[in-house]
Amino acid sequence: MADTTKSITKKAKKVTSAKKAKPVVDKKKTSKETRAQKAGENMADPLDEDDRERLKDIDFQDLINQIKTEQEQAWWYIKPKWDEWALRLKLYNNQKRDKEAVGDNTLFTIFQTVLASLYSDTLTAAFVPRESGDEETAENLDVTAEYDHDEMDKDILDYEWDFEAMFFGRALMAVMEFDREQMVPVPEIWNVMTVLRDPFAKSVNGDKKGRGRARFLGREVRMTTNEMDDMDVYFNHKDLKPTGTSTRSLVDENMRITADAAGLSDISKFQNLKGENASHRLLEWFTIYKGKRVFVTLADDMNKVVRYHELDTMDIPLIDRVIYPIPNSWDGVSIPDLIEDKQRARAVATNLALKGVKSALHPMYLFDETRIKNRNDLNFEFNKFVGVQGNPTGAVQEMQKAAVKQDVQWILDTLSQGAERSTATPDIQQGARPDTSGTATRDALINQKVDTRYSLSAKVFGWSERRFWKQWYRLYKNHFEDGIDEKSVRITGALGAQWRPFTRENLIANTDPDVKIESRILSEARRFNELQSFRGYVQFMAADPNANLRFALRHMGKLSGLKKDIIDRLLPPTIEEMRAEDENIAMRENPDQIVEVLPTDDHQAHLEIHNKMEDTPAKIAHINAHKRAMMLQQARPDLFPQDPRKTENSGVKDENIAPASAGENMRPVADAARGRALPVAQ
Repeated sequence: MADTTKSITKKAKKVTSAKKAKPVVDKKKTSKETRAQKAGENMADPLDEDDRERLKDIDFQDLINQIKTEQEQAWWYIKPKWDEWALRLKLYNNQKRDKEAVGDNTLFTIFQTVLASLYSDTLTAAFVPRESGDEETAENLDVTAEYDHDEMDKDILDYEWDFEAMFFGRALMAVMEFDREQMVPVPEIWNVMTVLRDPFAKSVNGDKKGRGRARFLGREVRMTTNEMDDMDVYFNHKDLKPTGTSTRSLVDENMRITADAAGLSDISKFQNLKGENASHRLLEWFTIYKGKRVFVTLADDMNKVVRYHELDTMDIPLIDRVIYPIPNSWDGVSIPDLIEDKQRARAVATNLALKGVKSALHPMYLFDETRIKNRNDLNFEFNKFVGVQGNPTGAVQEMQKAAVKQDVQWILDTLSQGAERSTATPDIQQGARPDTSGTATRDALINQKVDTRYSLSAKVFGWSERRFWKQWYRLYKNHFEDGIDEKSVRITGALGAQWRPFTRENLIANTDPDVKIESRILSEARRFNELQSFRGYVQFMAADPNANLRFALRHMGKLSGLKKDIIDRLLPPTIEEMRAEDENIAMRENPDQIVEVLPTDDHQAHLEIHNKMEDTPAKIAHINAHKRAMMLQQARPDLFPQDPRKTENSGVKDENIAPASAGENMRPVADAARGRALPVAQ
């Protein structure tokens, strides 16, 4: 995934690591050096005057001509689909419908039912380390991701992301901004109605080999000069003229049809505002130029480049989400694709039936003109007498016509069933009372099968969620400077809210971690089943004297959904575990200093803690020393007269604990780290 393409940038303050002091860094010098060392200039940094002057001197005419041809091809390709989307937006919520007619809400009802189900089933992200020593970093990333979820307004973004994926078939989220003041990525949903794309693209970035990747893709936006100044990444934009509306502009036409569907007026003819609030129509475009992926912004009807950046990868920093994907197809299937025709047919049938009911209340009559000479005598009035010539019987009678037949209800039911089956939204799922012919068992089976259908969509959504959190991690990796940046994360635990400072070494792993995405409902069910199985296994395992019951209890707490700090309160670290943690710090800060392994160490507890540390020569040597001590303990138990787990002085270096035989003492087992022979009695 590409580096960021625009960012909210602030000057970072110098901070000190929570673990050890960091050297003072000259930021003015580091900023340019860091950018120069990377494959592409860091787009999170604002442009300085030298950058602006350099970019102004570049001749971009060939690039402008290339983008114009790409934009024209993409516009003609998407135009029929765009027109259909515009009609469907009115169908979803048309405030300008005929006031004498009745609108059908099948699309809205089913759409909101599916959206509510998928949105309420939160997708959880967990970072999984790829190598030993990154376990603590993965836990820090889990905590930071949970904290950033609120900071990024991810709940709002998820609603918009899900909505657009379900309505248009595919939705796009840009993950390419990083707010260095708040130290958090700033994702943004791209309005599909303003996006133009490569007609041959199957997805934004294609498969693992990049096949089917979009060659070019972009969107139209409107910005004021002040907004461009605030971002501080534009150049050559001070003399731009305000841009009027155009029927070929997606952003302008989207505003028009959205206003029309909402019952508002078209203000496109009033778009030419004066003063600082006048806006400019910009085209933000990803394309390939001179063998590199570039991000370009054009202004003045695509005649002037006001932003240019070369990415260090061919991937575009956009995450696409689909709901019903079709292999090797960009669009897939959307909910309006399945419901639109049925809603239109239901609306026609409903309005015809309504007219039939009205006609029954206000029927047409036949009257004998030889008996009733004045037609106005038939107008209705209370207590009115109408004179007729001769016998009044048969002078007026109701005109016979066909009544509303049961066929209309059958058609409506058939259309509803087709819409419900295609999206797995029966009445009970919509919150409506089911028909009386059903039973509790049948309703339970229906709910079970509905969950199965929805779980498929949740898993498909998980594809994009995993890509999102991977890109989230990359933004930290690219922008979180070592020795400069620090992020404070609020953690709510057993002792209340706490603030934990994180630096780069706390968040960036030795090897990029994997991201595991699970539906919260499915993960809770799976964890419950694992807990039941593990609890039964522990009952049999407890009879083994060598069983690590503390680990078993910790793992059972994790499977029960308890947070780490609560488990630590229930099972506080032992003296041996705390000593091992101190040894990890000592080996990390002074890798050349030998950390001794004592004969009284609980080697199993030490190995468990040491394995959490990143791999270093000091760590490997120290672990080998523990292993050799365990081998010696088995070969020469007389050198270890007491079980260290039962000794009050466990972990304390005391010469009195040495073997009781006269003239004997122990050389530290840590000599094994230096390649010396195994410790022997002397």
